[in-house]
Amino acid sequence: MTNKRDYYEILSIPRGASEEEVRRAFRRLALEYHPDRNKNADAEDRFKEINEAYQVLSDAEKRAAYNRFGHVGVSANGGPRGFEGADAFGGFGNIFDAFFGGFERRGRSEPRPGRDLEASMTIAFEEAALGTRQDVGISRVEICERCKGNRAEPGTAVKECTTCHGRGEVRRSQQSLFGQFVQIAACPTCAGEGRVAAQPCTRCRGSGHERRTRKIPVTVPAGVEDGMRMRLEGEGDAGSPGAPAGDLYLVLHVKEHRLFRRDGVHLLLELPINFAQAALGDTVEVPTLQGRASLTIPAGAQSGTLLRIKREGVPHLQAKGRGDLLVTLRVVTPQSLDPEARRLLEDLAKRLEAVDGDDGDKRWFERVKGACSGGQP
Repeated sequence: MTNKRDYYEILSIPRGASEEEVRRAFRRLALEYHPDRNKNADAEDRFKEINEAYQVLSDAEKRAAYNRFGHVGVSANGGPRGFEGADAFGGFGNIFDAFFGGFERRGRSEPRPGRDLEASMTIAFEEAALGTRQDVGISRVEICERCKGNRAEPGTAVKECTTCHGRGEVRRSQQSLFGQFVQIAACPTCAGEGRVAAQPCTRCRGSGHERRTRKIPVTVPAGVEDGMRMRLEGEGDAGSPGAPAGDLYLVLHVKEHRLFRRDGVHLLLELPINFAQAALGDTVEVPTLQGRASLTIPAGAQSGTLLRIKREGVPHLQAKGRGDLLVTLRVVTPQSLDPEARRLLEDLAKRLEAVDGDDGDKRWFERVKGACSGGQP
């Protein structure tokens, strides 16, 4: 190529892309333009171009030289080797690992860790705020109790696999545009173990695993919120013998409370009060998550006034201390009055009208009275 394109442009990545981003971009484009998969006339040239860009940008020294001097810098540094003898995945065969899989396998397969699992757990509002300990039921794969994962009926032998002769792998040839390639994959008979049971376990049918339902004790810390995930290490599916089990990820669902809402570590409470309490002030008891607390309502309080009771909120999840209880006052207008209450309120209204005020206040009150009585304001 006489006028080479920018390597970052070829892989469609920014100049600050990480090594993993470079690798992902190459894998994606290599799959798209590999001549065995893409029959367009320019597929082979595009594939070589992609490989060349990857060789430079995946090598720290070559990438630094390219960033500084461009294509001249990598040519002076020896340049990429092009497609022939490609080292894109640490060896030419690794390119085809992206297409056919398993090329790098050698010998018996390594012990496979168990799969991670996910479950959900519903807890009360108070339990989320204060913490709780409960059991959660899950279904998971465990090592067979009868054969202890050996896959053979107790007392019977485990012999060498006749398909792979104990290697744990099989070789398959595949013809492509560039010649014949050998794919090395796990043996389908022994699943890469290299051994098979002469008489499979009657309980797990030779799999070495069985599915069981368990109750897992879970300690939920104080301060969790709805939607949070907890990781319980080693409580997922069992792995193959000698490999660790997977983890269990527990998604928490928190029920709503009939009185409280949360704002992070703070509790929110709406408190209804009457006219007298709002006008004169009062000291009342309000509910908390762990009992009751005293709250002083100042004289002349209005609807929407926010009062704070310190340290009656939710404990911090990862720190000491706890939030506050934030109480919003709501002045309630009575919907029905007995005769005595009506008389007292009417007397109060007259007394309030008699209170001295400036002329503007008096005129405003007169207009309101006129409108309420049906007269002209």
